[in-house]
Amino acid sequence: MAYVNLLPLGQPDSDKFDKMRARAEELGGVDENFIRLVGQVPNYAEALFDALTHSHADGNVDHKLKEIIRIQLARQAEDPYFENQRSKQAAEAGLTEEVIDAGSDDFENDDRFNAAEKWALSYARLMYTEPKKLDKAFYDEGKTHYSEAEIMELGGFIAFHYGMQVFTRAIGLQAAG
Repeated sequence: MAYVNLLPLGQPDSDKFDKMRARAEELGGVDENFIRLVGQVPNYAEALFDALTHSHADGNVDHKLKEIIRIQLARQAEDPYFENQRSKQAAEAGLTEEVIDAGSDDFENDDRFNAAEKWALSYARLMYTEPKKLDKAFYDEGKTHYSEAEIMELGGFIAFHYGMQVFTRAIGLQAAG
């Protein structure tokens, strides 16, 4: 169980949180326990939940790639909560556990990933393990695959999700059920 108390099941109880629960159920990626955790600070919870879900489900970068990155980061952060959550949208688009595992392993030598995907997966891995490698040459290569806006989308996504994963690991959040 988490090292902090979660609100009782179904709490907080309001239209705003009912919409968050419905969106979480629709998308996957977080569950009731995440809402019960962040719901302790209702005004902050909505902004946090919106940022988390929009950065994951929206934007111009392929959602399946973001899902692979999200899980790669959770494994890197040793966060079982986010590592075990799955995007329904990515699964419906054909993302398999085998490809997720490959994206967290030796993706550089895996033909299932194209050069752009390998760059994005490297970006996610290097941001926290070897940030000095994220130099001008690295970003120049990225610009051959992605627009600057997409690079910003990826960078913001990586930073936000890894930070949330370190947080949920640090407090011991577990999946509902």
